[in-house]
Amino acid sequence: MTVALMWEARAVQGRAAELVEWARTQELAREPQRRETFRAPQDRVLVITWWDADDVGAELPELPEPDAHLITRPVHRWRFESVETQP
Repeated sequence: MTVALMWEARAVQGRAAELVEWARTQELAREPQRRETFRAPQDRVLVITWWDADDVGAELPELPEPDAHLITRPVHRWRFESVETQP
């Protein structure tokens, strides 16, 4: 099955570019099938990684929490199981 891990943080105002760069340079213990980094209004940064796993609760590498001086609140994390893929 495919499991998607979503990691979302809100940077201190005006520091989104720094948070994006921080997220892009974080290495995981192993490579996911796919990894994308997004930014959004209000200095938000989102990273989604896709993994081949036995179940949605499988132990998978996740991005760490950034230094507190870079974010306005704790990171939000979600896990999703793929139910359909369309071209």
